[in-house]
Amino acid sequence: MEFSRRKKWGKSANERQILYPLSVQFYVEPPTENISLIEFETFAVDRLKLLKTVENLGVTHVKGSEVYKKKLETEIRHLKFPYHALATVDHEARRKDHISHFILRLAYCQSDELRRWFIQQEMDLFRYRFTQLNDDLIEEFLGYVNLKYDAIPETEKTVIKDKLQNATPSFVSSDVEKTVFYKVPFCDAVDLVRVRQVYFLGGYACVPRQDFLSIVLNNYRTKLSKALALTARSLPIVQTDERLQPLLNKLSHAYVGPDYSIEKNTGKISLEQIDALSVKSFPLCMRQLHKALRDNHHLRHGGRMQYGLFLKGIGLTLEQALQFWKSEFIRGKVDADKFDKGYAYSIRHSYGKEGKRTDYTPFSCMKIILSNPPGQGDYHGCPFRHSDPDLLKQKLQSYKVPPTGISQILDLVKGMHYQLACQKYFELTHDVDDIGFSLNHPNQYFAESQQQLSGIKETKKEQRQPESSQPKQSSQKSINTASPPSSLNKTEEMELEGLEEYFAED
Repeated sequence: MEFSRRKKWGKSANERQILYPLSVQFYVEPPTENISLIEFETFAVDRLKLLKTVENLGVTHVKGSEVYKKKLETEIRHLKFPYHALATVDHEARRKDHISHFILRLAYCQSDELRRWFIQQEMDLFRYRFTQLNDDLIEEFLGYVNLKYDAIPETEKTVIKDKLQNATPSFVSSDVEKTVFYKVPFCDAVDLVRVRQVYFLGGYACVPRQDFLSIVLNNYRTKLSKALALTARSLPIVQTDERLQPLLNKLSHAYVGPDYSIEKNTGKISLEQIDALSVKSFPLCMRQLHKALRDNHHLRHGGRMQYGLFLKGIGLTLEQALQFWKSEFIRGKVDADKFDKGYAYSIRHSYGKEGKRTDYTPFSCMKIILSNPPGQGDYHGCPFRHSDPDLLKQKLQSYKVPPTGISQILDLVKGMHYQLACQKYFELTHDVDDIGFSLNHPNQYFAESQQQLSGIKETKKEQRQPESSQPKQSSQKSINTASPPSSLNKTEEMELEGLEEYFAED
């Protein structure tokens, strides 16, 4: 794949048909065309949104159910990816799907945890798309990816009919007669053989068509896993490109939702409200920090960074922030003079009043989960990611979360679905069955909580997301100067560059 400053793609309809003949693929061949950096960034952000939706729906709904399929199709169509297997003129959507997959490969090949997450979401997306294919398209796809298996002849099927029926308990005699069975080598059907769902004959598994998806998925998982390992080996070469390296480093934990650096309610939160709000509307990570601050009258620099920017995002003014932190710290071991000399400057700096005058943004969930893990004596981080399960259970019990809810949360944590665990915590503490949105930011949690508690409900959930799939800060000017793409990493860079040194004093 090559990246240019101007879009040069303009293939004919026939060429596009050859490159992207189907709406589902194994992504075997990487793209070779030139694309602009704006397109590179936009494609990556949109696919990231899609995969996060896939993850969320996979936990909150039964995979393959009508509700699941309807919600996923809506998101796929909204983001302009291929959504209907029978569509024959969606080549631009297929192109976007192909290129964006390879972009995220670059971002998610960097660790085992990232690779596992990426493979799982891509597998679920593939499963949904494959089930939309009719019989003719299935045959065409299998030929396209070289997965042609021989069907068992009717004469041979008649001989082993009873054994086929016994191996598939849900079948009746007429089902066996109507069903096409394929002879699949053992190594390609290990998942079905392991659970004894197929008849095994002479080194081959006799797989009915309705179970054939397992064969295809197993093949896809193997290819994708190997491809990610190869991508990781070649990543250092890609990262030498100064335009791509910053973007790829941030994509794996990027936040692509609303910007909380400028809050319309600035100044409308009083200091007297914070204690009550921490119980009612703070996510667990911020509730934990607030309690630690009240108990110890101090937070180490990681906690001050995370909690201070969150308070800024919910509406605390600079003057209120200075008063809040000073009044608490002087109750501990910090006198007023030491606070003014050692801590006040860092607070003004985070509000953009000192140093580089940067307006720092509150941390997103992914930044909290993946960067700066807490150590001994720290209270920052994500409780669902960084807390011992037993301690997390005790904390949830102390907050009156019902036992069944605690079990659900701990199951999500065990599956490494930390943001979904936080969503479940929101539902349990606000007495709602489905929050109706994907939780990606602590300040989003607070805003949604306040709306829920006040009875205000937005009729259009998508209004909380940017209207355009193109990140708002991208501009042709930034591309023409060959600077790194800005909209994904600008706020992250502002959070990292220069801020931590001003919070370094414990």
